[in-house]
Amino acid sequence: MLNGKTILITGGTGSFGKEFLEIIFKKYLPKKVIIYSRDEYKQSVMKREYADKLDISRVRFLVGDVRDKDRLYRAFAGVDYVIHAAAMKQVPTCEYNPMEAIKTNIHGAQNVIDAALDCGVEKVVALSTDKAVNPINLYGGTKLVSDKLFIAANAYRGGNYKTVFSVVRYGNVAGSRGSVIPIWRKIIENGGDTLGVTDMRMTRFWITLEQGVELVFKALRESKGGETYISKIPSFRIGDLAEAMLPGCKIDEFGIREGEKLHEVMVTRDDSYMTYEYDKHYIIYPHFEWWDYKENLLPNGKKVEEGFEYNSGNNTDWLGVDELREALKGI
Repeated sequence: MLNGKTILITGGTGSFGKEFLEIIFKKYLPKKVIIYSRDEYKQSVMKREYADKLDISRVRFLVGDVRDKDRLYRAFAGVDYVIHAAAMKQVPTCEYNPMEAIKTNIHGAQNVIDAALDCGVEKVVALSTDKAVNPINLYGGTKLVSDKLFIAANAYRGGNYKTVFSVVRYGNVAGSRGSVIPIWRKIIENGGDTLGVTDMRMTRFWITLEQGVELVFKALRESKGGETYISKIPSFRIGDLAEAMLPGCKIDEFGIREGEKLHEVMVTRDDSYMTYEYDKHYIIYPHFEWWDYKENLLPNGKKVEEGFEYNSGNNTDWLGVDELREALKGI
């Protein structure tokens, strides 16, 4: 599927971009992978890091911002697939700098859509977040708008436009930058015996970077336009994770933070009308007059029951302390 193709990743110096780069060269032989981001220092570090790990001659590093439409047009020339991972993601930062978050997460998304359509990109997969579902903070609100833009962008396809747009949604990735695991590991390495927890009732989905990349591959392979892909993955309790990382640890429960939820929600009850369950994932299909249900519905799916909600608190698949301890070995 990706052999001989040119793939561009916006925000490619992040955790996802690094994992994607490693996996794609293990499974495919792309013509070129373009890392597009605004931080030239991170690009130089990434280039050195992977110089001996993969065929770096097939990797290009382009400095640019998704806010800059002209730069995107130049960068997208000759590109087959785009993975849109660039975003302002830190909740407190977005709350304090709302206009900047809007420029990157919303205006940037619109720029990516326009450039992809006009440059003839085959497929675009946009990375979403659980925070875009029933958002209670600005970051989630901007990502909700971004998701809507990418899904509705399929309505522009026709005539000279061919680009297919889809969305991949998952929550905090285990061990990624910003997750609690590296924070707690540093405390443990420094001899600490107390781990900070916002609320012991909190649950989260467990997804690895590799699983996130594989879900993007699936979207690139089979999407026909407008789908939102969600992995079927286990949940865990935050207290169990603390016990798995530091048995018998003391817990400092300091209270839920502004804009934080007790559970990660991936599919709402209102989305259940257009949600189908597959072997290893769910797909939320678009609900538009222009969307051809018979032509675009992917096979082997089963419509979920009305009122179905997929969140980390009501999941049927759970990781206990022992399972988490084992899973942490690969993080």
